Amino acid sequence: MWLIILSLAALLITAIWYVFKKYMLNFLCLILWGAAIMVFVDHIVGYINEGGNFIEMTTNATLLGIVLVIAAIIIWEIMLIIKKPMA
Repeated sequence: MWLIILSLAALLITAIWYVFKKYMLNFLCLILWGAAIMVFVDHIVGYINEGGNFIEMTTNATLLGIVLVIAAIIIWEIMLIIKKPMA
């Protein structure tokens, strides 16, 4: 489920970035797409090595996806504070 949540967040932020092109949304897109690709590779390797379900649909997996998106947003906000973009 965390793969789905990260991918949806990356798609949403990318769409918003194409419309507004400010507040360093490209940096947030980079973080989210990097995390989504990393999780996708992790799922592929886990599926090949251990088998089982490719997408884990549990409460813990959902919470992990939400926590990862929140962590990405926190890192992005720290970067905004450091860089102080002029809109």
